[in-house]
Amino acid sequence: MSRQEEQFERIKTRVHTDSGEAARIVAAEIAELIERKAGSGDQAVLGLATGSTPLPVYRELVRLHREEGLSFGNVVTFNLDEYYGLPPDHPQSYHQYMWRHLFGQVDIPKEQVHIPSGMVDRAEVFDYCADYERKIERAGGLDYQILGIGRTGHIGFNVPGSTSDSKTRLIRLDSLTRRDAARDFLGAANVPRYAITRGVGTIRKATRIVLMAWGQAKVEVLRQAVEEQPTENLPASLLQGRPDVRFFVDQAASEALTRFRIPWLVGPVSWTVPTIRSAVLWLSRAVKKPILKLQDSDYNENGLGDLLTEVGAAYDLNIKVFNQTQHTITGWPGGKPNADDSNRPERAKPFPKRVVVFAAEPDEDVLCMGGTIHRLNNQGSEVTLAYFTSGNLAVPDGMARQILSLMNELEQELNLKGADGVSLGQVAGVILKKLQAKSPQEDDSADIRQVKSLVRRNEARDASRNLKMAPDRLRFLDLPFYESGGYRNFQPTEKDEKIVVELLREIEPHQIYVSGGSADPGSLSGLCFQLFRKALQAVGGETWLEECYLWSYRGIGQEWPLNAIDMAVPLSPDELALKIEASFQYRSQRSQFPLRHSGHKEIWQQTDDINRSTAEAYNDVGMAEYEAIEGFKRLQPADLF
Repeated sequence: MSRQEEQFERIKTRVHTDSGEAARIVAAEIAELIERKAGSGDQAVLGLATGSTPLPVYRELVRLHREEGLSFGNVVTFNLDEYYGLPPDHPQSYHQYMWRHLFGQVDIPKEQVHIPSGMVDRAEVFDYCADYERKIERAGGLDYQILGIGRTGHIGFNVPGSTSDSKTRLIRLDSLTRRDAARDFLGAANVPRYAITRGVGTIRKATRIVLMAWGQAKVEVLRQAVEEQPTENLPASLLQGRPDVRFFVDQAASEALTRFRIPWLVGPVSWTVPTIRSAVLWLSRAVKKPILKLQDSDYNENGLGDLLTEVGAAYDLNIKVFNQTQHTITGWPGGKPNADDSNRPERAKPFPKRVVVFAAEPDEDVLCMGGTIHRLNNQGSEVTLAYFTSGNLAVPDGMARQILSLMNELEQELNLKGADGVSLGQVAGVILKKLQAKSPQEDDSADIRQVKSLVRRNEARDASRNLKMAPDRLRFLDLPFYESGGYRNFQPTEKDEKIVVELLREIEPHQIYVSGGSADPGSLSGLCFQLFRKALQAVGGETWLEECYLWSYRGIGQEWPLNAIDMAVPLSPDELALKIEASFQYRSQRSQFPLRHSGHKEIWQQTDDINRSTAEAYNDVGMAEYEAIEGFKRLQPADLF
């Protein structure tokens, strides 16, 4: 029996504080299964997945093997999928992924590992897939299957349209799935168009199934899979009806579930200030009335009668929440000097403020809060834009090739020669030959990555000029973990943390803006936020931090819901246009990932839509009408320690 608050959920969903806590529980269950099977002389048959989602589980299993003696000698594994056309030694193949993150670090016999081959002759694929199914059956079936969930609701590579009885097969990947994989392959053009995947029907046969989801990017697709009727258009929802299916999610991924989004509809709630604000804002939009026009009948007819009983009449409640919401809006994100700040989200003093805006890589700051950066700078704050990483992994080979060719040609056309006999054009020519010789999937050499870093730096400088920022206010931290790693294979160290600490101590900011707190912890944004968190802990006893306000922005393609926004910065039509123009400077990103974040729109179009829709949300509840709004949530240092 589900608990009362879970009454709208069709799949048992366990919500954990963070992915680490959830991963430890999943790994402990797998370890218990392995040891129990070993005790009776049997094999434990595991169904495994790839991507960033299962990484914390694999890290914990490796730890259990190394530190607590967990043996994988009796384990047989069957992976979900593999890109069709990739050999096992390809750096982005799932063979490489599994041996890098799990198999190569434990004592599992190689012959007990099964990963679909991406190199089967096309004419033999059907028979190969049927044989993969038979191997699972001969092993006794899957004892435990772990899954992630894609943004289209896919599990494995079972794209929308996959049936509940589908089996292992060759499948054409949808455009969104390919776009999401673009960075792994250094460009969407390099992502394979096909994959071999185990079917939904085969997955459903596993004795136990655990699906994991981390971060805000999966909230809506997770809600649909858990709470709505099963449909082939959302393959993860086809797991409904199986008694041994459980979803393990972190708090960020769970926020759209009914029990968290509108808890007053599932049972008694504790009416705190944030909960009251959430309820009234929800009601205002649900009945399509401004806050100040809500009546007692609106509350009573929409499940909020208890709120009136506990708090009081609608009239007084409406005014209170209206004022709370109105007070989040400010045209002075750095604080307005010589003004009453009792109802403003930021302090009037000190002024001007020292401000640090952190971004995981160049473009995140402009796309998410470019208007606010311009406002802060224009109003006199001392703004520093700090980029955790160079972002060079996201620069396509074609753009680097174009720049190197230009440098080489300039030397020839203008007869430029270096004083030491070695010209810049000659150096560019050497690097260009390396670039032309490597395959699209091959890792870049250090000098090629440096060229790509310079591309992102110059784009960032051009974008900052559009926001009226001086180029010398940009700090490129180039954290080592990024330069020595790749997507899904980053390993931050104390050296990275030290660089962030040094910047904080150098500037001693009065304001910090940062993203990634609600992102998948395995994503670049999530990793950078955790580094920032550790750096903040390192300076936790220092006086300046006591006077520092921390503001969180949501991340590219996302925005805080209205009830979570503590500071809303309105943008005029000119400021919005300025922000969009600044985003155009990231040409390398537009050329490689023109559709990376939303449907069929370019990234700047989605940014425009988000800022306008946030303004519309404020207007809908009765606030002043603005062109666009950027939203921020205040973080308390104590919550990060």
